[in-house]
Amino acid sequence: MASKLKTVSLVAAGLVAGVLGTLQLQAIARSGFMPLPLEEMQQFAAVYSLIKNRYVEPADEKKLLNDAIGGMVSGLDAHSQYLDRKTYKEFRESYSGRFGGLGMEVNMDESGLVRVVSPIEGTPAHKAGVQTGDLISRIDDTPIKGMTLDQAIRRLRGEPGTKVTITIFRRAENRTFTLNLTRDEIKVQAVRAKVVEPGYAWVRINSFQERVVEEFVKKVEDI
Repeated sequence: MASKLKTVSLVAAGLVAGVLGTLQLQAIARSGFMPLPLEEMQQFAAVYSLIKNRYVEPADEKKLLNDAIGGMVSGLDAHSQYLDRKTYKEFRESYSGRFGGLGMEVNMDESGLVRVVSPIEGTPAHKAGVQTGDLISRIDDTPIKGMTLDQAIRRLRGEPGTKVTITIFRRAENRTFTLNLTRDEIKVQAVRAKVVEPGYAWVRINSFQERVVEEFVKKVEDI
């Protein structure tokens, strides 16, 4: 029995080496990259197989590979980060200043609910009467408590034209109510400015976007 297991292990190792060797040759043929380190790739394949077959809970294959890539990139230095397709899309939306959503600046309240800092003028939230200080307790049928701020924001955002229901607690009126809203394309104003009195003004950078310098210069010129 031990001999058979040893033979199976050797055959399996040979198959892994053969597959990795083929992948290595293909990688060399298709690009100018350096050859993959075969021994380390074999070790990676062995660890991957152990986790897939012996971990106490089922492991998602895509998550394992994405986490492996993320660890490889983040290990380079403190500033390198791997972005998967979804995260990269969110990053591009944030950088461009345009995304599908309701149009609210929010933060996390000490109660664990999402607090509206300010609705953006002309957006679905502003038109529906959302006010500064409103607390969002539910998004559709999902309670906010237990979520991170990023998780809540992802649920609030979505493709323009899609619908979402939010439950709001308004402390000033001591009441809870729901709003059925339709997401729209939100254009975030990167720079705001205001003349306080003759000879004095303030300029605020809300977010660093691709046009922030251009907008900053224009606001100063307008003042």
